[in-house]
Amino acid sequence: MNTSFKIEHRLGYRILRWVLSIALVSGILLSASQIVFDAQRVSEDLDRQAEQTMALVRDAATQAVFSIDDDLAQQVVDGLFQQQSVRLARICHPDGEPLGAHSRPLLKAPYRPLTDTIFQNERTYRIDLARSEEPDISYGYLELRYDTGPTAASWLERATMTFGSGVARAIILSLVLYMVYHLLLTKPLLKIIHSLTQVDPSQPDDRLIDPLPGHRRDELGLWVNATNNLLVAISDSQNKHREAEERVNRLSRFDQLTGLPSREYMLGLLQSAIEETRQQGKVLAVFCFGIDDLKGINEQYGYDSGDQILQSIADRLEGSFSDARFLKARLGSDQFVVIEKNLRDDYQATITADRLLSLFAQPIEANNQRIPVTATIGVALFPDDASELDRLLQLAEQTMTLAKTGTRNSFQFYVASVDQEMRARKKLEKDLNIALQKNQFYLVYQPQVNLETGRVIGAEALIRWQHPERGLVPPDDFIPLAELNGRIVPIGEWVLDQACRQAAEWADQGTPLRIAVNLSAVQLRQDTIVDTVLSTLVRHQIPPGRLELEVTETSVMTNLEDAIGKLQQFKREGIQIAVDDFGTGYSSLTYLKRMPVQHLKIDKQFVRDLLVNEEDTRIANTIIDLGKSLNLSVIAEGVETAEQEYYLQQRGCQLAQGYYFSKPLPAGEFQSFVASFHGKMAESNG
Repeated sequence: MNTSFKIEHRLGYRILRWVLSIALVSGILLSASQIVFDAQRVSEDLDRQAEQTMALVRDAATQAVFSIDDDLAQQVVDGLFQQQSVRLARICHPDGEPLGAHSRPLLKAPYRPLTDTIFQNERTYRIDLARSEEPDISYGYLELRYDTGPTAASWLERATMTFGSGVARAIILSLVLYMVYHLLLTKPLLKIIHSLTQVDPSQPDDRLIDPLPGHRRDELGLWVNATNNLLVAISDSQNKHREAEERVNRLSRFDQLTGLPSREYMLGLLQSAIEETRQQGKVLAVFCFGIDDLKGINEQYGYDSGDQILQSIADRLEGSFSDARFLKARLGSDQFVVIEKNLRDDYQATITADRLLSLFAQPIEANNQRIPVTATIGVALFPDDASELDRLLQLAEQTMTLAKTGTRNSFQFYVASVDQEMRARKKLEKDLNIALQKNQFYLVYQPQVNLETGRVIGAEALIRWQHPERGLVPPDDFIPLAELNGRIVPIGEWVLDQACRQAAEWADQGTPLRIAVNLSAVQLRQDTIVDTVLSTLVRHQIPPGRLELEVTETSVMTNLEDAIGKLQQFKREGIQIAVDDFGTGYSSLTYLKRMPVQHLKIDKQFVRDLLVNEEDTRIANTIIDLGKSLNLSVIAEGVETAEQEYYLQQRGCQLAQGYYFSKPLPAGEFQSFVASFHGKMAESNG
C-alpha cells in the first residue's frame, strides 16, 4: 500500500480547511453583527446628545429672542461651540433672520466616505423658541448642525478592534480544534494505515494491527479490534476455501440433493457414450423421465417430502441400474435421465423403459407416509432419431413433455410424427387466437336434475368450438392451449356473458334456472375477476344466487390464499361455488373446510363404473358422505344409466347430470327439453 499522498488529499488538511473556513465565517458574521449594533447605538447617542444640548440652552436662547438681545444670543451660540461635534449653531427670528450664529467646516478625514454613508456627513436639529407663559407663540427658533466625523472616528476605531479580535479568535479556535482532531483522529488513523501496510495478504493474521494507546475503548479502538477480527476471519476463510475447493469441484459435477451426476457433467458423459456407440455400430437410448405432478405432491405433503421422494428415486436408480451400461443423472427439478449404451436393437430399450416404470410400482416412504408416485418417460435413440448430443437429449425431453399431455405413467418413443403433432398444436393455438372474434364458439347446456323432485333446477354452460377446417374441436384439446397462452381470459368472459344472457332470457320466458359456469385457474388469478363477474350479473339483471361458479381443486391450490379470498367475495355477494371434478385432485378436508363452497361435483370417472368397480363406488360414497357431513350438496356428473341414477338417489346424492337425462343441448333445444322432461314427470307422478 502506498502511504504517500498529496497534502490536499489528507484528512487533516481537509479538517483544517473546513474548520478554518467555518470559524472565519462565524467570526466575521459575529463581528459584523456587533459592529452593526454598535453603529446603531452610536447613531442613537448622537441624537440623544443633540436633544440634551438644545434643552440646556433653550431658556437662554428664548430669552435672547424675546428681548432681541444680540449679545445674549451670540453668547449662547458661542457656548454651543464648546462641543467638538457642533458645526453650525444659530438663533433666528421667525422670519429666518439670525440673531446670533456661528459655523465651522466639516472635519476632513479619509474615512469620511465610509462613515458618511452610515451616519450621514452632518445631522440637523431644530426647536421652536417659546416662553412657558405663552407656549403657543413662537419668538424664533434654534438650529444646530452636528458633524458626525468625530463620533464616527471613535466608532470606526472600535469596529476595527472588534473585527480584528473576532477574526483572530476564529483562527486561534480553528487551530486549536485542528490540533485536537489531529491528535485524536488523523494521527491514530495514520498509525492504523501504517500497520495495515505491513499485513501479508496471504497470511493476514500473522501481523495484526497494534492497539492504539488511549483509544482502547473508543470508536478507533473498536475499529482496530474489528479489523483484527476480520483479518483472523479472512485467514480462517482462506484455509476453509482451500479445503472446500475440491468439494466444490466435485459438487459442480454432481447434484447436491440426489448425488447423481448433474446435467452439465452428464452431457460430457453422453458425448463420450455417443462416440463409443458410433465406433461399435450399436444403438444408444436416452430415457428422460419426469415425476407426474411433483408440484401437487409438494403442496399436499410438503417440500421436505418432495425432496425425500427425489432422493428415493435416485437410490432406486442406483440400485436397479448399477450396470456399467447405464449412465444416470438428474436434469433438474423433477426430471431425470438414464442413458443405456451398447443396445443391439430398439426392443431392448422397450425392456429398459418397463424397468424404469417398475421403479414407481411401490409407493415411496416420505415423512412416515406412503406416497404413490408415477412418472412419464420420453425415449430417443441414437443414431435413428438424432446423431448429435444436444438434439438427442432435446428429443427425449420433448417426447416426455408430449407424453405428459396424454396418458401419464407410461413411456413414449420419439418418432417423426412428433414434429408434425407439435406443428399441428401450434397451428391450432394460432387458430384459437382468432376463433372468438370470428364467432366460432357457441354454448350448449347440460341439465342438472334434482334427484328428489325429478325436476331440472339448473344447467351447466359448456363451450364448443366449430373449427372451419377441423370441424368440432373437443374442449379437452383447446382449453389447455387457451390456459397456456392466456386466451382463456377473454374466452371465459365471453362464456360468462353468453350464459348469463341466456339465463336472463329463460327467466323472462318463465323458466328461471341456475346457470353453472366453469372458472379456470388462469381466470381466478386475475385481479379483476370479481368485478367482471358482478358487472356481468348487473348487466343481464341476474340475481347472484342464480349463478354457480365451478372451480377445480387444482385451480384453487395454485394460489390458495388469493383464490380463497376471491371465492369468499363471491359468496358474500350470494354467488354459489362448486368444486368440480372432486376426488381427482388434492381432495384435502383441510383445504375444503377453508373454501367457501356449497356444492361438490363427483367426477364422471367415478360415476361411470359405479356399481361395477368397487373402488369407484367407495369413492363416490365417500364424497356423498363428506358432502352430508359438511352440509354441502353433491352433484354427480356422467350419469348414464337408470341404475346409476337410482343408486345415487338412494345414497343421498341430491343432484345429477349426464346422458341419462340429456346430452348438452343448444339453448333452444334445452328449453324444449325442460318442458318435455317436466311433462313426463308430471304424467309419471299422475
